[in-house]
Amino acid sequence: MSEPEEEFDEEQSDSVKTKKKEKRSARKMKKKEKEKRKEKQVEEEGEEEEEHSDCVVLRGIFQLGKKSHDVLLTQTRLTWIPIIPETPTAEACALQPGVLLLRDVFAVKVKRRRAVGQESGGPVLGVALFCCRRRGKRLEEDTLHLHNASAEHTQTWYTTLKELLTGSSSRPKYLKVFINPSSHKKEAVHIYREHVAPLFRMADVRTDITVTEWKGHALSVMKECKLDEYDGVVCIGGDGSVAEVCHAMVLRAQLDANSPEKPVKPVLPLGIIPAGSTDVVSCSVHGVRDPVTAALHIVLGHLLQVDMCSFSSLGQLVCFGFSAMFGFGGRSLARAEKKRWMPSSRRREYAVVKTLARLRPDDCLLSFLPAKNSNSDPDQDPELEGEETWTTNQGLYLSISIMSIPCLSQHAPQGLAPNTSLANGSAALIAVGNTSRSEFIKHLKRYNSSSGQFSFSFVETHTVSAVRICPRSLIGCSEEESEEEAESKTTPIIHMEGAAFPWNIDGELVEIANEVLIRTS
Repeated sequence: MSEPEEEFDEEQSDSVKTKKKEKRSARKMKKKEKEKRKEKQVEEEGEEEEEHSDCVVLRGIFQLGKKSHDVLLTQTRLTWIPIIPETPTAEACALQPGVLLLRDVFAVKVKRRRAVGQESGGPVLGVALFCCRRRGKRLEEDTLHLHNASAEHTQTWYTTLKELLTGSSSRPKYLKVFINPSSHKKEAVHIYREHVAPLFRMADVRTDITVTEWKGHALSVMKECKLDEYDGVVCIGGDGSVAEVCHAMVLRAQLDANSPEKPVKPVLPLGIIPAGSTDVVSCSVHGVRDPVTAALHIVLGHLLQVDMCSFSSLGQLVCFGFSAMFGFGGRSLARAEKKRWMPSSRRREYAVVKTLARLRPDDCLLSFLPAKNSNSDPDQDPELEGEETWTTNQGLYLSISIMSIPCLSQHAPQGLAPNTSLANGSAALIAVGNTSRSEFIKHLKRYNSSSGQFSFSFVETHTVSAVRICPRSLIGCSEEESEEEAESKTTPIIHMEGAAFPWNIDGELVEIANEVLIRTS
């Protein structure tokens, strides 16, 4: 065979291959289109089934604004369409109905016209539905007014709407409320009275309020109160108050279940109203630091699973919490606690600057147990964890943090632990090794930006189910040490034997003298 014939055969085979590829790609595209059509059909059928099952309960004419509307009420939603008179010359136009889901409605009231000073009675004006509207992650209170002067018509709608709302089993009727009057700027009582209590009253939620007077007051109350009377517990305070109430709820659950060693899930849900200085727990759960948003989540019965950690030393439980910082975080909080007479913002700034000026590492033996895969059994006995391999590192650390939630705040918009979630059964371990002061400050500043705080060679992160921290140098420099002495960054802190190490656990100072074991629960 000649060379031109060979070249022609090669070109022909290439063209055949390309045609085959084109046919394969066309077949794949057709398959994808068929799958999409099937998915759409399934979705449309599901929507049709919902529409058929969601039968109309009531239908009537109300005035919204200045126009009359045809209003339809079903088991799950309220829809309204403007009524436009037909004229021979008017062009038909499709009107989009307004929709309000009943899951977003937390109260309904009868509107009446009353004179100044009149507390009851008055001619009927219609029905008012109080609901929430989403503005990003924030929930805002809103009202839908349905005007109709017929008392009988209005009463029928009010009664039906009330029955539909009270029929929701997830919404609380009676709440145990703890208020910490000393949190942050002592605004907790004011926040409850101005922002939370009016929403609770409007939603017909009864409350049993305890204003805490000392540390551990919530724990003593939780041990004695009858939990079966309540539908939930609410805490108004900072992160320390939230951690204390959570600790009390878990301990009470352990007592009721007769399980003193293994953590038990509390029977009642906890609502968190932010009233602290940073409110990282509330920000992590709600996505925003706003008491109205938190209160609306509570009255609407929104539930969310959140992981906690248990902290123990020498086999004894210290507390339950969401986050802990050892090293820089614990030492700066210890300095801040000695300046309680300062305003909170100045106190934090002073403590951070002073701790940075005297920055030194801790010689620690750090061990951690990597988190299990999502496919593993979450109910496995913790004692079997000993069969897994612990990773152990010994070295100098400036900071060690363990967090079971992202820990969002205004100072760290993406969170101190952005790679963890609320309920994945694990915690984030962030270990910052020894480095220069300038590099450590760069690491801290990155928390204010979107990313990059872990892109340093001296920072390591792990997803863990357990952590063990054992400080090897038993002692630390005194408060009166000179600035010149503090310039040494490679010399570990030396603590006198028996002295306790400062820990920052959910914003509260906890001093522990021995090895600490942290487990997610």
